[in-house]
This record gives sequence, C-alpha cells and structure tokens, in this order.
Amino acid sequence: MDFGLSAEEQSFREEVSSWMHEHLTGEFAQLAGRGGPGDEHSFIAERMAWERELASGGWTCVGWPTEHGGRGLPLHLEVIFHEEYSRAGGPGRAGLIGEGLLGPTLIHFGSADQQQRFLPGIVDGTQYWCQGYSEPNAGSDLANVTTKARLDGDQWVLDGQKVWTSLAQWSDWCFVVARTEPDSVRHHGLSYLLVPMNADGIETRPIRQITGTAEFNEVFFDGARTDADLVVGEPGEGWKVAMGTLAFERGALTLGQQAAFEHELHEICADARRTGRWDDPSLRQQLASLWVRLRIMRWNSVRSLGVAESGELMPEAMIHKLYWAGLHRDMGEAAMDALGPEATLTPYGRADNTHDADEMEAAHRLFFFTRSDTIYGGSNQIQRNVIGERALGLPREPRPPAR
Repeated sequence: MDFGLSAEEQSFREEVSSWMHEHLTGEFAQLAGRGGPGDEHSFIAERMAWERELASGGWTCVGWPTEHGGRGLPLHLEVIFHEEYSRAGGPGRAGLIGEGLLGPTLIHFGSADQQQRFLPGIVDGTQYWCQGYSEPNAGSDLANVTTKARLDGDQWVLDGQKVWTSLAQWSDWCFVVARTEPDSVRHHGLSYLLVPMNADGIETRPIRQITGTAEFNEVFFDGARTDADLVVGEPGEGWKVAMGTLAFERGALTLGQQAAFEHELHEICADARRTGRWDDPSLRQQLASLWVRLRIMRWNSVRSLGVAESGELMPEAMIHKLYWAGLHRDMGEAAMDALGPEATLTPYGRADNTHDADEMEAAHRLFFFTRSDTIYGGSNQIQRNVIGERALGLPREPRPPAR
C-alpha cells in the first residue's frame, strides 16, 4: 500500500501551510497554540476575529458542500487541512460547535429556510453556537431529558435547565433537545430546537473548573421563546436528529482532535527534554506508547469517516469517545511526568490562595482538564454500554422497572 502523497495532496498541504504561516502573525501571533482543552476561555474576541480571518481565505467549513458555502473538499484533503492547521499552531476554533456539529446537522436534517438563515453566519465566522444537551439528571443518559417546550401560537416556550454547556456565555444561539410531547418518556417525544441566547427568560451561569476557568455553564430557560419553524426535522424527531449530531461529532472532527493531541504530545516531549526527564527510559517508553495510540486513533478515524455522509452513528465511530478519553487522560499524566519536580509548581501554590488561570502553564492546564475527559460527553461506563448494545448487539443492561 502506498502511503505517499499524490501531487495534488502535496500541493494542497503546501497551500494550507503557507497560508497559515502568512496569517498567524501580527495580531494573531499571540493565538498560536492557545484555546485548546482547558484553555477555551483564552482570547475569545481575538479567536473570533481569527475565525473571520480564516473565512476570508476560504478556510472555514472546508468539508461542507460548495452549495452551502464550503469548499467541498474530499475527506483526504480535509484530513490534510486539520493536520497542517495543528502543525502551524492554529488556535482552538471559536466556531467549532457551529461548523462541526450544528452546520452538518442542518445540511442533513434542516429545512432550506434554516440552511439559508444560519449556514452563512457559520461560514463567515460571525455566528456562534452552543449545545443544549446535558441536564442535571440527563448527562450520559441523554434520553432522560426533562426540559420542556410547548407551542404557544407561532412560538415554542421553553422551561428547564441545561448544564455543562460549553461556551454558552459567548454564543449567539443554542441547539436544544427538549421534550415537546407531554407524558412522553425516554427518547420519544423530543424535539431539536434552535434558540437565540439573547432571548428573554434565559440565564447563563458559568461553572468554575479546577483549571480556574469557566468554559462550562448552567443555562436556565424560564419561559424563553423561539419561533415555531426553528425545529430541525419534525417535532418529536429530536432523538434522531440529536444522534445525527453526535455522528458528525465523531466523524471528521475526530481527525482535527487527533492532530491537536499530536501537537500536545510534541509539547510534552519538548518539556521532557528541557527538564532532563528525556533521559528516563520509562518516560520515553510512556511517550512512545502515546504516539502509537495517537496513530491508532487517526486510522480508526479515517476508516469511519463515512459517518460524515450518513448522519448515523456507525459502529466504527462508537469507540472514538472511549478511546480518546483514556488516551488524553494519560497524556495529561505524562505531561506531569515530563515536568518532574516542576509539576508541583502552579499558581494554586501561592500563600494567598489566589490564582490567575492565564498564569498556568499549558502542561498543568492539560493535566487538570483531562481529568474530566472520561466523564463528560458520556462517561466511560456509558460508552461501554453503547458499544456493547448498539455496536455488538449484546443484551441490554437491566433497567429498573418503570414507575
């Protein structure tokens, strides 16, 4: 098998690399390597400006069909884009949720009016989205959603609460899974609604994390309203649409995530060399194992890229979350091992017990943030149930009797 690049692929790789190095300069130079896991709070306005800069060069939504404002890149070129973006130190994408989750969902399930209204703002980097899935009693068990929405004339009225809502405090819109059929249970009777975050009756409360930052939020809906035609798919089909969104999340986006993880591993290796820990053979073996696991993550992502077109969560994609969560957690621990005694030195150690999250080294942010990787987005235990029941066809785990 020939793993070499074709002339087209090499030319495209050089095009992306050249553009990134020409534009990630000046006012954007400070963004290099910022905005990743545990650092999402950093340079919000500047990263939004970077989104517009990317859009000016045609580098947003590169895999979207051209009729929806994208470049229509084939998957092999989309992979190269993610790789070169990461290698150049491209910052965490402020528009990731809109581009990677909501946009593909609207392209697959949305109406023509919804596509025309919302997709252009995502492409040009002027509209930002958050995801209203998890609730206090419906985290990994998403089908337990209790947030309600009822039709009142030509509007939906929402009441309930979402939690762990990333970037809600900076978002313009939220796609919300809500129960629209009274007395429905589990995955039945749910709808997928598009809700403006500036609507009356919405309150956002940041959740301070161990990193000292507040990427996550609680979002409360108290009579918040959105237009009746802003339901994606038919009312009651919210579970199907929500699962489609998850399929897109575990499709091409995983390749961009893998490239970002690889960049983090390079930084860990650089720390190990700087601190002298590189001479420890056990640490080198640990880092080599992480590199191998990253390659496995990449190739599984490549083989499961069909989910980007099907809108269904394919068996190959069901292992992504379980796999990368453990991998990334172990990378955080390796980052501390690479620092050696320096690992004990963080802003949390100051006598006055104050700290500024911006003072924290990238390795510490990585370590603290990755403690949550095996929990959020579906805990490892839930992921194993999904794999067993939906991918392998094993008997369902016993459920308590319905009351």
